Amino acid sequence: MTTGLHPGGQPQDPRPTGNQALPRQERVDHGALHADNRTRSAVITARAAASFDPVGRSVATARSFVRDTLQGWGFADIVDDAVVLTSELVTNAVVHAGTSADVLCLRSDEGVRIEVADRYPEREIPLQATAVNMGSPDREGGRGLQLCAALAGRWGVDYSPTHKQVWFHLDLPDRPVGTRTAGPSLPADLLPLADGRVRVAVIQIDRVGAISAWNEDAEDLFGYAAEQVIGKPLTDLAAWPHTPGTSTGIVEALQLSRWEGTYGLRGASGRVTPVYASHLRVRDTGGEPSTVCLLVRDHERAVLQTPLRASATDTTTSSEGQATDPFEVFIGSPAPDDLDGLLQRTVERARDMLDGDSAFLLLATDDETELEVRASTGLPSARQRFARVPVEAGPGRYGSARMPAVHEDLTVVPGAVPLLAGTGMRSVVTVPLKVEGRLTGSLGVAAEGPSRYSNEEALRLQFAADRIALAVESARLGELERLRRGSLSFLVEASDLLAGTLDRDQTLALMAQMTVPTLATWCAVYTIADQASDPYLSYVLHEDEERIDGLKALLSKIAPPDPVPTPGARVWAAPGEAAHQAALRTSMRSLGLGEPASITSGIGTTLATAAAVGGETVVLPLVARNRVIGMLTLGKPSDEHFRQEILELAEDLSRRAALALDNARLYSERTAISQSLQRSLLPPDLPHIDGVEVEVIYRAAGEGNEVGGDFYDLFPIRDGVYGFAIGDVCGTGPEAAAVTGLARHALRLLAREGFGGPAVLERLNSAILDEGARSRFLTLLYGELWPQEDGSAMLKVVCAGHPLPLRLRQDGTVEAAAEPQPLLGVMEDLELYEQTITLDPGDVLLCVTDGVTERREGTRMLGDDGLTDVLTTCTGLTAGAVAARIMRAVERFASDAPSDDMAILAMRVPGLPRD
Repeated sequence: MTTGLHPGGQPQDPRPTGNQALPRQERVDHGALHADNRTRSAVITARAAASFDPVGRSVATARSFVRDTLQGWGFADIVDDAVVLTSELVTNAVVHAGTSADVLCLRSDEGVRIEVADRYPEREIPLQATAVNMGSPDREGGRGLQLCAALAGRWGVDYSPTHKQVWFHLDLPDRPVGTRTAGPSLPADLLPLADGRVRVAVIQIDRVGAISAWNEDAEDLFGYAAEQVIGKPLTDLAAWPHTPGTSTGIVEALQLSRWEGTYGLRGASGRVTPVYASHLRVRDTGGEPSTVCLLVRDHERAVLQTPLRASATDTTTSSEGQATDPFEVFIGSPAPDDLDGLLQRTVERARDMLDGDSAFLLLATDDETELEVRASTGLPSARQRFARVPVEAGPGRYGSARMPAVHEDLTVVPGAVPLLAGTGMRSVVTVPLKVEGRLTGSLGVAAEGPSRYSNEEALRLQFAADRIALAVESARLGELERLRRGSLSFLVEASDLLAGTLDRDQTLALMAQMTVPTLATWCAVYTIADQASDPYLSYVLHEDEERIDGLKALLSKIAPPDPVPTPGARVWAAPGEAAHQAALRTSMRSLGLGEPASITSGIGTTLATAAAVGGETVVLPLVARNRVIGMLTLGKPSDEHFRQEILELAEDLSRRAALALDNARLYSERTAISQSLQRSLLPPDLPHIDGVEVEVIYRAAGEGNEVGGDFYDLFPIRDGVYGFAIGDVCGTGPEAAAVTGLARHALRLLAREGFGGPAVLERLNSAILDEGARSRFLTLLYGELWPQEDGSAMLKVVCAGHPLPLRLRQDGTVEAAAEPQPLLGVMEDLELYEQTITLDPGDVLLCVTDGVTERREGTRMLGDDGLTDVLTTCTGLTAGAVAARIMRAVERFASDAPSDDMAILAMRVPGLPRD
């Protein structure tokens, strides 16, 4: 539903076609008894229009619209008839005809005219003068025209080429001419009590608040002669009931053009006399202002007190005489449950109550330094929503939102109400919302014409604001509590997600996905590698995936925001300005007004990008370990602002995200260093050995480990002689890898120096023991390989505490190829010996570490026997196939990932090739 309230004047048709409004056709059959066949001569003082979609719930919405409009105009006497007729006519349009309905309410000095138009002109409406039967009044539908005939003073039907309109006019009940307020006749015992002679003190106060006139009744009431008080400030005598600073004080009351209320005056006897006062601000012929105060004793207030109007929003008694809630009188019943609904209903009622063109409501921040726009009507709400203005916008009471203010013409004081800049509003009245003396918000009504409001309207609006302030504050606190609970849940989930990854790219993606669309419409993350580097655009995300590329291209062309470490969000205007300029240039090129573009089809993308980033854009620093490592940029589409609660939540998220991003960076750096060092411990590519096939499979346990406690090596010692080794250092991780590097390099060095197998291992044992507390014991199988001319190969091996090598013969038999000897790194004096074996053509020598044989599944272990069984099935396979089958069998033996390092070295003698 769309609604609008317009100032007085000749109304225009609310149903536009294209860019022009269709002229209304007053074509009515002359035979219609109640058809209005004369032009509308009454002066239209206000109009309200609304459109309703063709859905069932629109009928109830239309009833509420008409009820709210007429109650706002003070026409409570005819509300019920108007609602019934509107309900029937809108039902005909949206339910039976299946089209949208336009409802127009027109107020004049004669009454109210309501028009209901639909877009189904083909069906004729029977007129009362024809013989057409309008149906039984007891049937369920089709009673709208009968009701018009029964309830409306005049009604009729208008047609246009595209619309059919049914209208009715309701006259206002007769009231005595010239009467503003009147009360019923009362018995004498119910009349207000007064003394035999009612004294009305007349006091005049000059510009500075000093008493300039004091009549005889004032002398009788308070005991002071005129010469005793003239020239003294009234504040010396007045006992004002309000705490200074929490409501209107006497100084402020004397500045208002009209004021009524109760306070006290200290008499000559020192006693305070409660009085009821009526103040009127006047000026003399010289332009000098003063205030005339009429005062009576408080129990005689009926002499001065203005009776409440029957249609005023502060009525506290229903038509049945039952007491009603003043809040519900203003807001309506039922009151909206949510804060936004309550605020929107408030501004609409305030606008209607003062016949304004727009209204707005702002809520104060917790520290009462700023006001945030939360609801408006008749204003570009998307541009204004959540915008902030200071409470104290300037000096004096008119610059503070803590006091009521009336601006007769904003063009005289431009900028007095920043919210209304550029809206065409000229006069405005604003009043504060206060709860227990604390400013909680501000309510304002504005009009397009000047001098529309005076202090009388300010009093009426303040009266309404006082009745809704507590309900608004209660709803605001409830929303704030829900928002804070949601924020806590959001931050807990975000922390869990960010803590669940140490991958930098995934962390960037999570940062953006958590902010869009929960906190913002789009997000961009800039990262800074080091203090000497410029910010780099690392990730861009928009809730509409089709706009990501355009947004990324736009941000890539502008300078990144400055990496300021100051906490909190700061506004960044560069994206919006760049998008606007790009869209303008593209539009001009498309019209042939600028430089020709090579690609002109991008205008849609450019305009969409401009709309996407045209709103408020904020930047939050990503600070971790006292260093700015990036910026988190959040944006809204055109004419939108961020709520302060959202910015505070984004700031909390940015702190967590910054730490997660820095942890991911450190982890990536250390992982890269670790992998580089580990790769340096692995042997280079295996050498090619004529007459011998060699295959190695190596698996290091642990995530990110390339080298563990197991190791292998195969290297040339001299021509025709090769050394090989496979070993297992106690433990895993960096400490075991350090001993691995020591062992592998020591073996190569000692073997090439000409030492035999036992001597090499004995010296390596001494080197390990020299490491002291960092030493690890080591099991090692070391050997030397001599390929023979007859196709066989001779091996000399030393098995120092290592699983024995297995020999697979061509006939499928498997046997141990060495004997066990003491391991290294435990005893200083070792006596080792080497054993010689010969591999015949087709034989395979398999060497493994204990990670293979000790593979477990529950209580089962692969063991030496299991390995032997697998090896017996490898007859005739190449060395690579043997190693692969062994590894596959080990992996399938258990479902869990291996917990120990594994190394497999397979050597096969294929024999001499046949001629």
